[in-house]
Amino acid sequence: MIDKNLEILEKSKEWFRNTIAINHIGNTKKLIKSSEFNINPFLAVYLANFLTGNSSALSIAKALVYPRVLGTSITTSFGTNAQRFTNDVLDAFGSTTPGVDIEFIDQIDHKKKYCQLKSGPNTLNKDDVETIAGHFRTATNLARTNNLQVSRDNMVVGVIYGETGELSGHYKRIIAQYDYQVHVGKDFWHRLTGDDKFYEKLITAIGSIAVEADYSSELDEVINQLSEQDDIRNLSQ
Repeated sequence: MIDKNLEILEKSKEWFRNTIAINHIGNTKKLIKSSEFNINPFLAVYLANFLTGNSSALSIAKALVYPRVLGTSITTSFGTNAQRFTNDVLDAFGSTTPGVDIEFIDQIDHKKKYCQLKSGPNTLNKDDVETIAGHFRTATNLARTNNLQVSRDNMVVGVIYGETGELSGHYKRIIAQYDYQVHVGKDFWHRLTGDDKFYEKLITAIGSIAVEADYSSELDEVINQLSEQDDIRNLSQ
């Protein structure tokens, strides 16, 4: 299992570098145009002053760009690429069961688990709850048809990061209404790998990519180009 765990760490680094970081840079480059933003002229001026103490075109551009590149853009990218994470990083656990992302032997209770994988504690919507429950019912019925002993305890939702206390109400519905288990962050990775420190190791491994992520000069250029847009200059005071 040790070799497999090391492989997961290395693949996670490659996935973050080649998927998240590249998409982040590509999305940032698009922000030289004001059409990429839904600009509220009142808030743009206010936030520029709040951020820098003035409402120059450059300050407005910063107030628009920073929240996007440091929050919305990369958070969305991480969430939408959860399936690619499954394919690229956890391919050794890949499932052939429809509606199930991965299959593994839980290293804590030693039961076979059929797992739907989600990225974070708030990345589930109302419709996802019914979809997951439907997939799990179908998988359970299929297993029983094939004379496999499968129950609700074998069907779980794995959440890549976060803590149990951060789970949204939709995850809580899966637990309370459908009686399926949800394993989050450290608990999920412990069950998958058998290493109770694996979650911290994974964060450290992905964090090591940060030394490659100095995009500060290019970001300044994006902000400068955005500040030259006519509608941004017209807002400045």
